[in-house]
Amino acid sequence: MEKARGYVHTFGEDVNTDVILPGKYLNVTDPDELASHCMESLDPEFPAKVSKGDVIVAGKNFGCGSSREHAPLAILYAGISCVVADSFARIFYRNALNIGLPVLESPAAAAAIAAGDEVEVDFDSGEIRDLTSGETFASAPIPPFMQEILADGGLIAHVRKQRA
Repeated sequence: MEKARGYVHTFGEDVNTDVILPGKYLNVTDPDELASHCMESLDPEFPAKVSKGDVIVAGKNFGCGSSREHAPLAILYAGISCVVADSFARIFYRNALNIGLPVLESPAAAAAIAAGDEVEVDFDSGEIRDLTSGETFASAPIPPFMQEILADGGLIAHVRKQRA
């Protein structure tokens, strides 16, 4: 799987799924519209600031709240290549991987990387390099079978590919 490389957008602790994508947009199916509302209650300009490949870095318990898949989908459709956080809510973590959004836990990276820094994330090794500061951080590498699911675009696409 390729490395992710982009500029960082930071968020704090306990960012819940209602903040990532407000519940009033749960009936939206258009990817561009979902992306346009991503993080709007924390930063209304977020979708306009994101360039394809950018990375979210956040604190503890990212994605807490409801179990809806819309939250990681909005992040993915906004152009974010991966999320690095101190920790994730368990259901968000699973949903993210299931829809094809790489997520890595690294408390050290979450504490040290600043908004606007350029980072490179190696999914094979779990290494997170802050190209701006020169620091390197560790996370657990994404296992090969999960990388296969991510590369296929998520669990449903992966199963379809396996059955074809």
